[in-house]
Amino acid sequence: MSFEDQLRATSAEIGAATNTFLEKMPTSEISRAMAHAMNGGKRLRGYLVTQSAGLFDVPRAVSVEAAVAIECLHAYSLVHDDLPAMDDDDLRRGQPTVHVKWDDGTAVLVGDALALCLAKAAGAAGLGLGQAQDIAAETAGNLLSLEEITALQANKTGALIRWSAEAGAVLGGGDAAPLTRYASALGLAFQIADDLLDVTGDEAQTGKRVGKDAEAGKATFVDHLGVAGARSRAEELVEYAVSALAGFDSRADGLRNAARFVVTRKF
Repeated sequence: MSFEDQLRATSAEIGAATNTFLEKMPTSEISRAMAHAMNGGKRLRGYLVTQSAGLFDVPRAVSVEAAVAIECLHAYSLVHDDLPAMDDDDLRRGQPTVHVKWDDGTAVLVGDALALCLAKAAGAAGLGLGQAQDIAAETAGNLLSLEEITALQANKTGALIRWSAEAGAVLGGGDAAPLTRYASALGLAFQIADDLLDVTGDEAQTGKRVGKDAEAGKATFVDHLGVAGARSRAEELVEYAVSALAGFDSRADGLRNAARFVVTRKF
């Protein structure tokens, strides 16, 4: 099975488990909007959870449950990022964003409801910190330096990716250090690839507006490194991520392939 097929199969498995979770909730506009927010996407973070769990013989049902949790939290971050007060996006995963389909208040509540757990990764020392840094940079009208962008994205994008890759070791009682090194490099490569897609991507493939970073006056890795330089940096980070898994056997091939996918994806 190719990596893309494996990712799609895992995504479908996580999607089915997510639907089971959501169906247990009382039916309301909030629950319908939550389902809308959870629809689609690569579910790469959930994939990382299941793959890292496989290295430590964690039961599949347990890893899928953790994968659902991280995907819910990721969806929360996207719903809040898309709000007018933040990135003001009207398209996500090829469909209207929650605040467009419903309203701002519903989007805030949906985001809060999706934040099931993972308080440290989502909070003031992780994703929440990264979002706050992002808003502060825009408000101040200052273009961040390369070092500042790297630090910001290590929180905003990297925190959930690190949690996802470390989850298997935590669940299985193993050493998370190699997975931390892997995920730290992967998270940064993922963000650089996102910056490249915003410049070179196609909206029909990405499922979201492109060119919005330039419109918002955001400093990106492409601004500092250029398209070729950013792509080269992302490839270097992927190689580092792969090398961090040298102590694992072929069961880590899914994680290795995920790293390589990050810099070649079109969405």
